[in-house]
Amino acid sequence: MSLLQQGLSTARQILGSGELEQLHIKASDFISQRSGNESGATRIEQMDVLLDEAAELLNRNLQLRDSRGQVANVISPVVIPRDPRSKLWIVVTIILVVIGLIGWLLSVIIDTISFGLTNLTFALFGPHYWLIIVGYVVYSLWRNSFIMVPDGCQALITRFGKLEEIAPAGRKVLLDPWKRVSYIVNVTREYPYNAPIREAPTASRVNASVDLFLQFKIEDPAAFIFTLGGAKGFQEKLQNAVSEVTRALIYEQRAEAIYDLVGESTQNLLNTLNQQFLPAVRFVNANITHAEPSSQEYRIDLAKPEMIRVAKEAYTYEYQLALRKEQDEGDLNRELTSLREQLSAIQAEIATYQAQIDTAREKEVYRANAYASQLLSEAESAARANAALLEAQALDIRAVGAARYPEILQYRYQQDILDRLEAVADHLPQIVQVSGSDEAVIDYLALAQRMLGITDTQLYSPEDVAAIRRRTQEIRQRILERDEQIRLVVAGETDRAETKGDNR
Repeated sequence: MSLLQQGLSTARQILGSGELEQLHIKASDFISQRSGNESGATRIEQMDVLLDEAAELLNRNLQLRDSRGQVANVISPVVIPRDPRSKLWIVVTIILVVIGLIGWLLSVIIDTISFGLTNLTFALFGPHYWLIIVGYVVYSLWRNSFIMVPDGCQALITRFGKLEEIAPAGRKVLLDPWKRVSYIVNVTREYPYNAPIREAPTASRVNASVDLFLQFKIEDPAAFIFTLGGAKGFQEKLQNAVSEVTRALIYEQRAEAIYDLVGESTQNLLNTLNQQFLPAVRFVNANITHAEPSSQEYRIDLAKPEMIRVAKEAYTYEYQLALRKEQDEGDLNRELTSLREQLSAIQAEIATYQAQIDTAREKEVYRANAYASQLLSEAESAARANAALLEAQALDIRAVGAARYPEILQYRYQQDILDRLEAVADHLPQIVQVSGSDEAVIDYLALAQRMLGITDTQLYSPEDVAAIRRRTQEIRQRILERDEQIRLVVAGETDRAETKGDNR
């Protein structure tokens, strides 16, 4: 059921896309080459040109449009040159001779009448005048005694219409004024000749048209001119021969197989033409360049099966492309899904690794903080111990000093009492002495000490000083012991500070 629905869907798509319209056979798609109104035929002509222009014309192809508007290729393997020799020098020579004779007679008469006083005969028409005429005649004869035959060509020299000589390319001397170059024929170039047959019946009684392309070369210019009749006669004979052999060739073919003539061997046709035109002309190549039925309707009928086959192949190819496209899209979707799953797995692994990294970092931070706290506590303990050691050392040193000089301690004690009294002097009660007798003088210092509860006693009694002095040796021993410890502590602190500086 699903296959049936899929087939109906495909049919609706084809109807909607208009692809069936492309399968319709149109007559405009079967235009023949002849429909372009281009015959492509070759026309052979012989032209009258100057001898200097013969070489250019013999090697040139012209495209001319005839009276019916069709374009034809024009070739000229033979030209009729105009005689380059001028006859004007003969007229000039005769005029100069007549003038010389008349002038000589008149000069003689004048010299006779003048009884020898003048000599015009010798001065004007003397030997120098006739020498000039003779020189001019010699130069004119030399100038008109040769012709130039173009390279690759042969010149047919005639005298009163009779062939006298065939001159090769190059310079040719013609002393006989009655001889002339009647024709110049190119015998080296291979000329192309296209002979289209518009309609000729095939074996199936269906007309066909064929284009025959030939290449020929003139081998015997005399036979070409006087046997074949020159360019015009050769073209007529060639058209008849080509028409005969081509029509015979077309008649041997069936209409549907007429296309197979293109590219087939034409050696038999070539041999037939050479048998007819040798030794004047040799055909070196023959090809059938175009062959088709003349009827457009018949060409359409022949093309229908091929059109249907091509359309079927095109549709099959398009269907295969669509199927391949769907398969490729499915493969791409599956591959895309697989890649997305791989991407998700990679992202999950990245998240796991990131969590592990964060946990490890927190552990290391905590461990570092704990180690730092431990080091700080140890440092503080060491600092306190060192401070206690220094304080004990200071107390012992002070005790040793006090034992040696107790007056200094007493002085400092009194100095401290006076400083305190001065600090609180503004806050003490005001005492006014009323009586002026000497016995009633108030000792403010003693009164202030009593008010503050300070007794004026010795800081160390002699017994205390004696006891301290007895312990002086013991205290000095402790000082020496601590001094060694303090030196070690200072040395350790110095090494530790240098180590920190190097690490930085």
